[in-house]
Amino acid sequence: MVSATSSPPSKEEVETDQKWVDNGNARNAKWWYSTFHTVTAMIGAGVLSLPYAMAYLGWIPGTLMLLLSWSLTLNTMWQMIQLHECVPGTRFDRYVDLGKHAFGPKLGPWIVLPQQLIVQIGCDIVYMVIGGKCLKKFMEIACTNCTQLKQSYWILIFGSIHFFLSQLPNFNSVASVSLAAAVMSLSYSTIAWVACLSRGRIENVSYSYKQTSTSDLIFRIFNALGQISFAFAGHAVALEIQATIPSTPEKPSRIPMLKGAIGAYIINSICYFPVAFVGYWAFGRDVDDNVLMSLERPAWLIASANLMVFVHVVGSYQVYAMPVFDLIETMMIKSWNFPPGLPLRLVARSSFVAFTLIIGVTFPFFGDLLGFFGGFGFAPTSYFLPSIMWLIIKKPKRFSINWFINWAAICIGVCIMLASTVGGFRNIIADASTYKFYT
Repeated sequence: MVSATSSPPSKEEVETDQKWVDNGNARNAKWWYSTFHTVTAMIGAGVLSLPYAMAYLGWIPGTLMLLLSWSLTLNTMWQMIQLHECVPGTRFDRYVDLGKHAFGPKLGPWIVLPQQLIVQIGCDIVYMVIGGKCLKKFMEIACTNCTQLKQSYWILIFGSIHFFLSQLPNFNSVASVSLAAAVMSLSYSTIAWVACLSRGRIENVSYSYKQTSTSDLIFRIFNALGQISFAFAGHAVALEIQATIPSTPEKPSRIPMLKGAIGAYIINSICYFPVAFVGYWAFGRDVDDNVLMSLERPAWLIASANLMVFVHVVGSYQVYAMPVFDLIETMMIKSWNFPPGLPLRLVARSSFVAFTLIIGVTFPFFGDLLGFFGGFGFAPTSYFLPSIMWLIIKKPKRFSINWFINWAAICIGVCIMLASTVGGFRNIIADASTYKFYT
């Protein structure tokens, strides 16, 4: 942890460290924990929308955007791992802690915390929607003679599971859930592209842009950028994941964390690129915003894939919710003198689950939500905030390669954020105007 010659940790670090200790044996994770936690956080339901994003971007722009996003976010993940212990004797266990160090104790939380919360809360809202939809699809295929429930009811069923799982105390306590989710993500991604490949291209498949108004097409392209951004997540909880790994001056946590992150990105590429390319190849511009919904045969395989997605988003929800739970509980303890313990967890965590459940049931627009939250939250936390903090803390030489890479990431990230936020928000409004709520 901290060597005898190191400077003592700051007051903020002591408080942060103590909170993790209070929640259990937190700093005993191995490097492979970071792999499946990062896979669970990164490879979410967003992978299933990549063919839909390709349908609006086209072959060449879509491929370039995927490659660019993979490269840029791997670089920013590496930066965050290095910055976790950039001050000797101190571990920045949360994104907001690193933000305070980079931007100052007053400005830092206002810059970092809103973006991180948008990612974490936005992901959990989207996972409510996709979890309910996939459970509904699974039951429709598996039990054709059963009375079919409304989509809203399936989302409620999915949400009810988290009222129980949310009582698990910390990241390590959900390790088995996260591992199962990581295995499921690789499995259903493989099923998605293999099923598309086996099915072959639909009749009269078209790769031209959809026949719509120019303004609508532009907004849909903007939204597609956000969908790709949403697919490259994980940064919002990277420091929290690294905080569970032990660290000494001889064996700093960045070494096993980087090993785990590289493993996660290799799995990421195995999942993302085949799904995006094969799904778009098979269905062209007519692909659904969830490629599994475009597939019907073989029925048992598609049912299995939807069940796997369901299991995966159960774990992903908890990975993104844990830091939010920690924040809410800390505020309730400090501001309202709420005693720690089970009553605190029941109130704080159940309230959060109920909030995301209500929003998910009300606005179940999977593709639009991906685009909006992908631009509004994921682009800053994954694409350019780490680069800004790297420039401030590490101060690379001006006009060096490192300096240019970071400024390129900042410029690209800001453009993606602005475009996809506008596109996603506009599409939510447009789709809500014709949608019958709570069906």
